[in-house]
Amino acid sequence: MRDFTSLGTAPGIPTDPEMPAVQEQLIVLARELGDLYRLERSRSAELEAVLASLQATYLATMKSLATVIEAKDQTTRGHLDRTQAYGLALARRVDPDLAREPSTGYAFFLHDIGKVGIPEHILCKPGPLSEQEWTVMRGHPVIGAQIVAPIAFLADAVSLIRHHHERFDGAGYPDGLKGLQIPLAARVFALADSFDAMTSDRPYRRAMGIERALAEIRTGAGTQWDPDIARVFVRMIEDAPPTEDQTSDGVLAQAG
Repeated sequence: MRDFTSLGTAPGIPTDPEMPAVQEQLIVLARELGDLYRLERSRSAELEAVLASLQATYLATMKSLATVIEAKDQTTRGHLDRTQAYGLALARRVDPDLAREPSTGYAFFLHDIGKVGIPEHILCKPGPLSEQEWTVMRGHPVIGAQIVAPIAFLADAVSLIRHHHERFDGAGYPDGLKGLQIPLAARVFALADSFDAMTSDRPYRRAMGIERALAEIRTGAGTQWDPDIARVFVRMIEDAPPTEDQTSDGVLAQAG
C-alpha cells in the first residue's frame, strides 16, 4: 500500500502526528463507500427486476380482463387485436415516435377496459341500445381511465383511454374536446376503432365493405375525425387493403 503519511509535508515542516490516523480513516471510509455502492447497485438491479415483474403481471392481468370483457360480446371478437394493429400501423405513418412508445400499444389494447363497469345486460344486448342505455355505455372511457390512472408506468395511456370517443368537431364524449385539444394518440386510434366497427358485424347491422367504410371516413374527415390523419389512414388501407377475413378476425399484417 502506498504510504500517505508523507503527503502534504515539506522539508523543515513538522508532520502532524494525527495525520496518519486521519488518512487511514479516509482510506477505510473510501473502501466502505465502495462496498456500499456495489451493494446498492446490486439491490437496484434486484428492485428493477421485481418492478419489471410486477409491471408484466399487471399488464397480463389487464389484458386478460380486457379479453374476458370482449369475449362476453361475440360480435366484437378480435376487436382488441385488430384495432391495436390498425392503430399501430397508422401511428407509424403519422408519428413514428408515438408508435415506438410502449404505452401506445398498451393503451390501444386496453382502450375498452372501462367496460368492466358496464352492466352485462347493456354490454351484451342483442340489438340497438336505448338512449338511457347509451348514456350508461358512454361512461366506459371515464371508468377505464380511473382503472389505469393509479399505475405510474401506464400514465401516458390514460388520456387515450379517456378520449378515444371524442370527435374532431367537439361533439364526442366524455369531455367534448375539439380539434387539437384531443390527444394525438386518441385521434389516431379513433380511426382504427371506427374502421373496425364499420367493417365488423353488429347485432343491429351487417358489416359494410372496405370501400364503403373508407367513403364514410372521407365524408367524416374534419367532423368526426382529424382530417389529416383520416387521409393518411385511407391511403394506408388503399396501399395494403386487409382481406375480408382480417377485418372480421385475426391481426393485420401492417402491425408487423
